[in-house]
Amino acid sequence: MAHRGASHDNAEHTLGAYVAALEAGADGLECDVRLTADGHLVCVHDRDLRRTAQRRGLVSTMELAQLNELDFASWKNPWADLDDEAPERDESLDGVLTLRRLLETVADYDRRVEVAIETKHPTRYGGLVERRLVEMLTDFGWDQPGAPVRVMSFSFTALQRVERIAPGIQLVQLVDRYQYWKMLRRVIGPDWIVGPGIELLREHKKMARRITAGGHDIHVWTVNTERDLQLCLDAGVKAVITDRPAYLLETLGR
Repeated sequence: MAHRGASHDNAEHTLGAYVAALEAGADGLECDVRLTADGHLVCVHDRDLRRTAQRRGLVSTMELAQLNELDFASWKNPWADLDDEAPERDESLDGVLTLRRLLETVADYDRRVEVAIETKHPTRYGGLVERRLVEMLTDFGWDQPGAPVRVMSFSFTALQRVERIAPGIQLVQLVDRYQYWKMLRRVIGPDWIVGPGIELLREHKKMARRITAGGHDIHVWTVNTERDLQLCLDAGVKAVITDRPAYLLETLGR
């Protein structure tokens, strides 16, 4: 799964990063979603725009038209204009990416591509994010078992919300601290996937075995090295989320 696209070499969450991941052969794409002031789901990780659009402002207070005026790609290679060997950029692939456009790209692709969608919390819009997300997935017919999408969150409450609205959507409980997992394992659904960070698997050697013993598949983020990939293979992990899909596919091939 390509983490925010092929984000090691491309500006994260741009269509260019996702196209590069697909061309590299990634089995799936991962994205974060936030809601704009006028109700559009956009693929942006941070709540503010300083890092990826190089300006002040919150995604939640801006309309899509305002975000469309910003450059979400040049931060990745700020010296490109001075590099005679830098490839020409297609600016149509550099702007803010709506979730709808990403899903349309996946739906039109010539092979099945999985999509893992993370809802970010806390947010001023609360449960509206999940409701809008489910509405969009329903538009694509992807709210039923077997669909190529799953919804992820660190928020147990957010995933409960999705389960109530659309019980057919696969859910992934993300975990970044072991003490949180000790609480969550008692309450998550029996068919939920568990998504620990790779650091947790490194530090807690028995964690993966305990998760699978509980009947849960494991999807791990963010796996970028051969050593971490081997750890995941040894642990029976079903999916890895990576910034470097081409490299990991090549490593798996070896």
